[in-house]
Amino acid sequence: MIKFFLLVNKQGQTRLSRYYEHVDITKRTMLEAEVIKNCLSRSKDQCSFIEYKDFKLVYRQYAALFVVVGINETENEMAVYELIHNFVEVLDKYFSRVSELDVSFSVSEIHL
Repeated sequence: MIKFFLLVNKQGQTRLSRYYEHVDITKRTMLEAEVIKNCLSRSKDQCSFIEYKDFKLVYRQYAALFVVVGINETENEMAVYELIHNFVEVLDKYFSRVSELDVSFSVSEIHL
């Protein structure tokens, strides 16, 4: 099961977040900071799956944006990895060459 979905830039700023389980606002900020730090600090040669606390992180980098998905331990990491790619392809078709700027100004149009 997907717990959360984040779009983050290289500077570590969250551009889009969607939570599928209730998380308090104060805990969201701390969670996002830790998750972003873990993903951004990894090299391109390292695996895109990270075990983190009681769940897993699956992430992919597209230019200046990182897409990070938090999943439970029973979810298939490769399926989520492909889901991320499909999501980015849809954004690319919808916005024709999606960029961070498109995501920042069009968050209200995207319904996850």
